[in-house]
Amino acid sequence: MLSDGIIEELRERIRSFDMKLDARETGQVVSLADGIATVYGLDRVTYGELVVFEDDSLGMAMNLESDRVGVVLFSDGGGLREGTLCRRGGQAASVSCGDGLIGRVVNPLGEAIDGGAPIVGQKDMPVEREASGVMSRKPVNVPLKTGILAVDALVPVGRGQRELIIGDRQTGKTTIAVDAILNQKDQNVICIYCAIGQKNSSIAQIHASLRAAGALDYTFIVSSPASDSPSLQYLAPYAATAMGEYFMDQGRDVLIIYDDLSKHAVAYRALSLLLRRSPGREAYPGDVFYLHSRLLERSCRLEDHWGGGSMTALPIIETQAGDVSAYIPTNVISITDGQIYLESHLFRSGVRPAVNTGLSVSRVGGAAQPAGIRALAGNLRVTLARFAELEVFTQFAGDLDDATREALDSGHRLTEVLKQTPGSSLSTAGQLVTLYYVTSGGFSDVPLAHVRDFARDVRKYLSQEDGPLMQELERGEKLTDGQKEALDKRLAAFKAHEAPSWQK
Repeated sequence: MLSDGIIEELRERIRSFDMKLDARETGQVVSLADGIATVYGLDRVTYGELVVFEDDSLGMAMNLESDRVGVVLFSDGGGLREGTLCRRGGQAASVSCGDGLIGRVVNPLGEAIDGGAPIVGQKDMPVEREASGVMSRKPVNVPLKTGILAVDALVPVGRGQRELIIGDRQTGKTTIAVDAILNQKDQNVICIYCAIGQKNSSIAQIHASLRAAGALDYTFIVSSPASDSPSLQYLAPYAATAMGEYFMDQGRDVLIIYDDLSKHAVAYRALSLLLRRSPGREAYPGDVFYLHSRLLERSCRLEDHWGGGSMTALPIIETQAGDVSAYIPTNVISITDGQIYLESHLFRSGVRPAVNTGLSVSRVGGAAQPAGIRALAGNLRVTLARFAELEVFTQFAGDLDDATREALDSGHRLTEVLKQTPGSSLSTAGQLVTLYYVTSGGFSDVPLAHVRDFARDVRKYLSQEDGPLMQELERGEKLTDGQKEALDKRLAAFKAHEAPSWQK
């Protein structure tokens, strides 16, 4: 006979017995090639849902057919074989976000790849999220200062705007983006640099530049280099945007750089062809426009009752031989709020940044520009356009009238002051001073070859001799008559006592 103790223990186990069913929809890999797993059995999986394999590797469902599912892998798939079991993840692809991202280099899955400690996330954000509606958006009227005079004066960027940087390779596209990041120091802006299909050496160089300038205090890098699979390169900008939305939802301002979306489109084309989707123009799939529109539409400026944050996007597109009418460039141009077009001819002739003011435009315009700069820069585009036209027609002319000579001289001087070396950002006060002097004729007696150095020396002189005036100008308000008079006096004093011998 069983003892009373054993009987009581059996009764207790029966009372506490809870039969839990763990019902999961599973599938089986039927083929595996080029980072794509074809799975049979996941009948209820949704587009973009995570798929978990036996070895805990992850993939994302992207092709939903009647009897099988095409899954893109986030790993090399080395542990997978035909017959490997998998299951639905039960959620859309997401990335872990938090303040711990700042200063780090992460992959599109949110994992640290800079050799540091693992990143502890505070919230999972969906990689794909519907863009904010019209009623939740606020007008773009707060400037995002890049510190680049040619950009801030001619093609201003506002917080929440999407401004395309476009041009051939080696024309300074990334330099403008990095300078914009460097200028956000002490501006309370979180910066994200998303590298898509770049060389590891290039990404390391940018990381070193940001670290040397102290920009990693408010910046992090999402890296998917050329050695990554097309699936990770495809995921990278969406993951970076999700990370930016985490900060935007907290009411903070974000600047995100996509470098570049041309390679992102190529990665998506490779994925689509591997998934056996029908190719269209230039072998791109039919939804390649939607690829970038649903990404860039997530950048905006929110109303205060939605948090009041903003996300400014500076996507980069590389053109071939200056062809802005190609398929991907025209798609992205139609999505964004303007473009900064960099021209190879200008770059080679020493105009850097090589901004073509005729093809560059900001559809936000002066609404996102300090009033002082807007007042002084109002006619600059007309001046430069006239200068470019005259320069073409007069390059072989020997006899020019005084008005034409004056217009050419003014255009040459304006072109000189718009030149700027990488990393030498200008404050709002410095931009106001430069624009005032060049538009009022303050530099007209300076030899053309020395205009740029002269402008730099004047800004330095004003900062040392009249700090209170420069602090007033930093507010960006329209110059008063008293401020103009003070600037004229300071310029005269500089020319009389401080200028080099060629100016006296």
